[in-house]
Amino acid sequence: MRSRYTAFVVQRADYLLATWHASTRPAMLEFASGAKWLGLEVRSHKVLDADHAEVEFVARCREAGRATRLHERSRFVRESGRWFYVDGDQF
Repeated sequence: MRSRYTAFVVQRADYLLATWHASTRPAMLEFASGAKWLGLEVRSHKVLDADHAEVEFVARCREAGRATRLHERSRFVRESGRWFYVDGDQF
């Protein structure tokens, strides 16, 4: 989760797409122009089984002078020893 947040901060679409599960991966990513990421708080981590996990987080951002937050419970799956982001529910 932390590495994906960092990739958003530095706008590394290649990394984000490489760590996104093929079943839900978009063809491309666009970043909000002028967005400034302010921090990540991982609220919980839940191992569902050896190859599935959930992470609840809040990421804070400022866009056009306005503070916003992304609060999500993300689902991850492990394949061939690597974790991939599948999807998430936003709060």
